[in-house]
Amino acid sequence: MSTLTKYIRWDTAVGILLIAVFLAGAGTTEGFADTANLSAALDDTAEIALIALPMTLLVVAGQVDLSVASMLGLSSALAGSLWDAGWTFELIVPICLLTGVLGGLLNGWLVTRVGLPSLAVTIGTLTLYRGLASVALGDKAVADFPESYARWARYTETVPGTFVPYPVALFAVLAVVAAVVLHCTGFGRSLYAVGAQEDAAHFAGIRVKQIKLALFMVSGLVASFAGIVYTLRYGSARADNGVGLELVVIASVLLGGVDFDGGKGTLGGAVAGVLLIGLLNNLLTLNDVSNEIQVIVTGLLLIASVLAPRVVTTVSERRHRRNAATAPAS
Repeated sequence: MSTLTKYIRWDTAVGILLIAVFLAGAGTTEGFADTANLSAALDDTAEIALIALPMTLLVVAGQVDLSVASMLGLSSALAGSLWDAGWTFELIVPICLLTGVLGGLLNGWLVTRVGLPSLAVTIGTLTLYRGLASVALGDKAVADFPESYARWARYTETVPGTFVPYPVALFAVLAVVAAVVLHCTGFGRSLYAVGAQEDAAHFAGIRVKQIKLALFMVSGLVASFAGIVYTLRYGSARADNGVGLELVVIASVLLGGVDFDGGKGTLGGAVAGVLLIGLLNNLLTLNDVSNEIQVIVTGLLLIASVLAPRVVTTVSERRHRRNAATAPAS
């Protein structure tokens, strides 16, 4: 039994559940397993998946960034405002990305230099960036972006020979890079050390503040890029784009087994969590389940992802203590 539990970890269980949901959907819902629908389902998760990569690294390091959806909205609003003003799209993209880096820099500076908790900081900047988005674009919606770029972001354009949209293919490449960084490098081991025990990591010579600052900057960069993808995919720049998306990102990461307290989790588990929520939402949509119910399902998954691992850990610890107490003395 101990050998079995060694391999059936939480992230492995989520992967098994992902396969089960796919098989159940394919067997019960017409069109679910069609390549066109799978392309659409994957494309719908593109922004969430992209943002989940740096979010996973942040949570492993014991931090969180709740401002990612607002940064997505700010990037979208800025792109729309500049496009409406006659700027070229080739110049708009780097401006948006730089804005994301600066937003992440502000988050990281407040956390590492001022000493504020990341949860409180990013709740504040969540509101700040959304407000800046409203200032940049107001209540307008800007459309008619270059078709050559917009086509790249839609699920109707896929990697040749596959049903994978280009944004999802980019996510797959970045996921491999992030997995190598997290699980195969000294930097990744430093993230686990910082998340598990920050003071001990500091005394061990790990540059804790620099690592946190870098993670927040990467989070802002990826969120701003996700804003560009979101804008092109829907063909509309709005200040309210991506509202509430941060909760889906965090739910996906935690559902994949990344511990909110830091120091535990795998990138593969986070990816499985993203895909699981994406497939569930797609399956519910095909069965005419309302968006309100889908939000409730996401909320329940978020609660389960936080509660279930702690219940499992508590039960395991109690069983271990009970076995130790009843074991005969040597």
